[in-house]
Amino acid sequence: MPRIELVFGTVTLSVDLRDTDSAGRIAAAAPFSARVRTWGDEVYFETPIDAESEEDARDVMTLGEVAFWLAGSCIKIGVGRTPVSRGDEIRLASAVNIWGDAEIDPAEMRNIAPGSKVRVSVRED
Repeated sequence: MPRIELVFGTVTLSVDLRDTDSAGRIAAAAPFSARVRTWGDEVYFETPIDAESEEDARDVMTLGEVAFWLAGSCIKIGVGRTPVSRGDEIRLASAVNIWGDAEIDPAEMRNIAPGSKVRVSVRED
């Protein structure tokens, strides 16, 4: 099964795809690049796709999940608290489709600077 690789300079995430429409759309659009933004302990960036809300869309995710934010057409990676979190949860601004899973080191992700470049590509294993 293909994976999506997200390369942020020296940090690389290999994302295992879930069987979702969002995952298929992201894989079909790759390769593409974007500029990173952050919001609290969330790293996100724009994509060239749109998607509909999936049945299990939600606004709270767990560490390791990779999401597509419907309201902004962005990939979101939550690594900790955001300004709207309650307690230690990873709460996003609004609903997202969870489309992949990755081993995420929060300390590495927190070092990714806003404005830096991310490259998204498909990797066949």
